[in-house]
Parts: sequence; C-alpha cells; structure tokens
Amino acid sequence: MVIPIHDQNPLRRRPYVTWGLIAINLAVFLTEPGVTHIGSAAAQTVGDVCKQLAYFDHHAAIPKELVHNKVLAPHHNTVESVAGPVQCPAVDEGSKSPVLSVLESMFLHGGWLHLLGNMLFLLIFGNNVEDRMGRIKFLVFYLACGYVAAYGFAAGNASSTETLIGASGAIAGVLGAYLVMFPRARVTSLVPFLLFIPLRLPAWVVLGFWFALQAIFANGAGVADGAGVAYLAHVVGFIFGALVALAFREHLVGHLSREMRDHHSPYAL
Repeated sequence: MVIPIHDQNPLRRRPYVTWGLIAINLAVFLTEPGVTHIGSAAAQTVGDVCKQLAYFDHHAAIPKELVHNKVLAPHHNTVESVAGPVQCPAVDEGSKSPVLSVLESMFLHGGWLHLLGNMLFLLIFGNNVEDRMGRIKFLVFYLACGYVAAYGFAAGNASSTETLIGASGAIAGVLGAYLVMFPRARVTSLVPFLLFIPLRLPAWVVLGFWFALQAIFANGAGVADGAGVAYLAHVVGFIFGALVALAFREHLVGHLSREMRDHHSPYAL
C-alpha cells in the first residue's frame, strides 16, 4: 500500500465542499459513543463497546436491511471480554430507515485511524475532482458514489447483518474519477515497504495500485465491522466514479476550457 501525502495539481478555486465533508465527518465522529476510548482498546469497558455497537446498529447501513429494505428485529450483540463472551442488551432499531442509513453510515467511523486515513485521501484527491466538476455536482457525485458502493456491497453480502460504516465507498468513487481526469498528475506518496521513502509517482500508478489491491482483497471480502474492511464497496465505488467521469469527460473538459479562456487561467489540462 502507498500512502499519498500531496499531489501536484493546482486548483482554480477553493474546495469548500471537500473541506465541509471533512469537517462534518470529524464532527460526527466526535459525537459517537466511546470516541474518547477509540484507539485504546484496553480503556474500553464492555459497556462502552455495547453502546458503540448499538449506536452503529441504529445509524449505520446493514447489508441485509438494504437488500430487503426492512429493519432487523431486536437482537443482541456479543462482545468478547477477559471473562469470555458477554451479551449486550437487546438492540431495537425502531424507526430506522435502511435507505437513509446509507447516508448516515458515510459519516461514521470506527476509530481515529479509520477516520484520518479516509480524510487524507478525500483531502488530496477530492479537491481537484470538486474543482473540475463544480461544487454542487461534486457533492451529488460524492453521495451517489457512497450509495452505489453500499448497495453494491450489500448485493454481494445479502445475508450479512454486520454494520457498514465509513466514507471509503464514496471516496473510492472520487479516486476513480481522479484517475480518469488526472492520470498523469504527480502524487507524492510514502511507500511502507521502502521504509516510507517519499516517491513522486503518476496518479495512474498510485490509484491503479490501490484499486488492484482492493480488487484482490474483495475476492474474499469480509464485512465492514470491527477488523473487517468492505473491499467490495471500494471496488464498486471506484468503478462507478470512473464510469461517471468517463461519461461526462468531454463535457467537463469543455466546461473547464471555457472557464480557462474566460478567466485567462494559467493552468493547463
């Protein structure tokens, strides 16, 4: 895995939507139960974990609910403790809407590492896609990618009752669009197996390698709760984002060319 830290791709306008999405993700994360303990498993009590799981059950997307558009019956979560498995109080999701839970799940994260990793990718790649698409279209595109990724994952895991949380499905769509729009943009990345040496690589190498890893892991994709990662959601989101960018590529390039001509922009395509 490579870790992008910067791209050489100048902007024509400030990416307010990208910044806003990052701010909302952070704000929502800070309101989650047990957030002060996240990242320190030893500090979490069984009660903390039960509250967090109940919160995710009530707000996050669950594949089985999405496929059948029906909320699960009240159920118990089981938490592993030093003394053995502990059954949490029954979770009744009440008036939860499966469709709206996809929107909520895009802003939920299971820990600081989960949140910061997603926000790093959104910050680096989202600003240029927003710049090319325009703010409103980018917001609609981002949310659409999240929905397609979630339902795509649900279709491949129809019986799963595990929660699907995180912005990575939507962000994967942004990465797919970036690859189509800026394949030759230089992305400075840290390479862990090279002792985190920073390398300046073309976007098609960085994002192509990222997508290849997701596709490989998706072959035996797990669920997106706990230690599981919804690789299939990443694959579906990325492909959808790339296809949307391809479908509207001529329109986007033409729109950008007109803006550059009208405003005498020095930036080349």
